[in-house]
Amino acid sequence: MPDGTTFDRAASLAADPYRTAARLRRDAPVSPVTGPDGLRFWLVTRYADVKAALGDPRLSLDRRNALPGQYRGMSLPPALDANLLNMDPPDHTRVRRLIGPAFSGRRVEQLRAPIQRIADELIDHIAPLGRADLVGSYAAPLPIAVICDLLGVPAVCRPDFRAWTDALTAPDPTQPERAKDAVAGLWRFFTELIADKRRQGGDDLLTDLIAARDREDRLTEDELTSLAFLILFAGYENTVHLIGNAVLALLDHPEQVALLRDDPGLIHDMVEELLRYDGPAPLAIRRFPTEDVEIGGVLIPAGETVLLSLASANRDPAHFADPETLNVYGASGGHLALGHGIHYCLGAPLARLETAIALETVFRRLPGLALEGPRDEVRWRQSMRSRGLLSLNVVFGTGNTDGRDASAGTPLGEGENRVSR
Repeated sequence: MPDGTTFDRAASLAADPYRTAARLRRDAPVSPVTGPDGLRFWLVTRYADVKAALGDPRLSLDRRNALPGQYRGMSLPPALDANLLNMDPPDHTRVRRLIGPAFSGRRVEQLRAPIQRIADELIDHIAPLGRADLVGSYAAPLPIAVICDLLGVPAVCRPDFRAWTDALTAPDPTQPERAKDAVAGLWRFFTELIADKRRQGGDDLLTDLIAARDREDRLTEDELTSLAFLILFAGYENTVHLIGNAVLALLDHPEQVALLRDDPGLIHDMVEELLRYDGPAPLAIRRFPTEDVEIGGVLIPAGETVLLSLASANRDPAHFADPETLNVYGASGGHLALGHGIHYCLGAPLARLETAIALETVFRRLPGLALEGPRDEVRWRQSMRSRGLLSLNVVFGTGNTDGRDASAGTPLGEGENRVSR
């Protein structure tokens, strides 16, 4: 591959990820790419290679296994950096066992009623207006409210948290100080919140984690702070993008909405198909080989940076039939949008439930939902690592006061209650 094309590939992955991935799967399924920071990484694009690599213990998440000067990631202080996204076993196993029960299917199912209440309250504000930005007024505040309630974060803190998170997930290269300010703000926020919980306690997950640190000595102080940061950060970022992407995909495919109205129990299969079709994380968290490894016939030296393209794998025609088409009846549990192996997304049951409720509620309660303006004016974040909308401006009818679309029969979503598979 000529060196002059490497940065263009990185830019294309941000601007046009699926067509770029299709070309790479065909021509260079494991290829070196120079990122915007000028450093090289190896991009893996075929389903079989990505799935195998996700489960390969030789591919470490610990940045200490990176070659000096070959990786420059998000700069976080130790108190925010000692989290599961930087851990290998046995530390990863210890921390995941501690937090895993809080996100089990059974525990998450207990959040169904609170999530539904939050979704309805947000729609109550939107419904009389006839138009809205569904990212700013619905897809973003819903997961923030859910995860903050879970952790016990005061409502007054939520706007600041969203601003900090946005500054880190889609940094503006012309304003590098915004990302630094966001890191400083997050560090202060979590340090003060943990201190407050230690004084006052509460009936929430963060109080339970503090007990695991202080009374049971199962976490270090940095791990405690970092875990709270990861739960709040990932619980917001991935879910807001998943909900926004899903609403847009369904607006693009009204025949799929019609299928859901006829059979509301399909909502859970549709969430799986939407995860495959346009998930929120185009790439898995970076990995570093602890020894020379061969992926797809290409030898990657130890310590190099490897990025696994989940978006590409989920549209690989070698694994999925007609992968460019959104089809609820083609839904497959084999997608990799939430990862695979020991690093499979911890919050997967919660993300699935939030998305199912969000979609059911918005399409049931906003009749005639449609884009406001041309489709090509929809704006995406320009990021290789995060696939999400900047805004989603829609219009809808305002006469549906009871939340039921009489023309649709059974309201979308009154089907089998399933959280995870």
